[in-house]
Amino acid sequence: MRRRIREERASGKKMRGMTTSPSGRLFVIQLHRASHLHYDFRLEADGVLKSWSIPKGPSLNPSVKRLAIPVEDHPLSYADFEGLIPEGNYGAGIVMVWDRGTYLPVGTNDVGLALQEGELKLTLIGMKLKGSWSLVRINRRAWLLIKHRDSHASKKDITRLEPRSAASGRLLSQIADDEVCSAKKESSKQGSK
Repeated sequence: MRRRIREERASGKKMRGMTTSPSGRLFVIQLHRASHLHYDFRLEADGVLKSWSIPKGPSLNPSVKRLAIPVEDHPLSYADFEGLIPEGNYGAGIVMVWDRGTYLPVGTNDVGLALQEGELKLTLIGMKLKGSWSLVRINRRAWLLIKHRDSHASKKDITRLEPRSAASGRLLSQIADDEVCSAKKESSKQGSK
C-alpha cells in the first residue's frame, strides 16, 4: 500500500488497479535519470513488475553480461509511466519508456518460481530487444542479464543506436524539457487565479 501511494505521488496521477496485462507477460525497460543514469528492466510476474536496475543498459552482445540489481516491485500501471518524478520522491528524476513488449518464459510456466530459484530463460518480443535472454542470480543482491547467441545478437550498442522512447519517440532530454515547460505552465495558471 505504501509503495502504491508513493507511486501515485511520484507520477501525480492516480494509479489504476491493473492486476494483469492482456498478455500476462509484459516487459518494459525504462531509462531513468535519477541520482545516476540507468535502465530499469521490468517483467510482469505475480501481478506486479519484478524490477532490476541495469547501470549500463542491456547489451545485444552475448559475450557481455550486464549487472542487474534487484529493486522493489512496481505496480503494473507503472509500465506506461514516462515523465518526471518530482524531487523528494523515491526515484526522483526523468523516466522514459525505452523499450516495451511481451516475453515468453522458456522451460517453465512459473516465472515467480524460476526467479526464486535464480534463473529465468526468456524470449523477448519488444520494439528494440528481441530473442533469447537469461536473467541469472550471481549472489543475494545481484543478477546478470545475458543475451543468448541467436539471429538478434549483435556487437552494436543498442542503447546508443536507439536512444528514443518506444512510447513517445522523444529523447530523454526532450521529455525533461517538456516536463519543465508543463510545470511552468501549471505554475503560471495557479499564479493567475
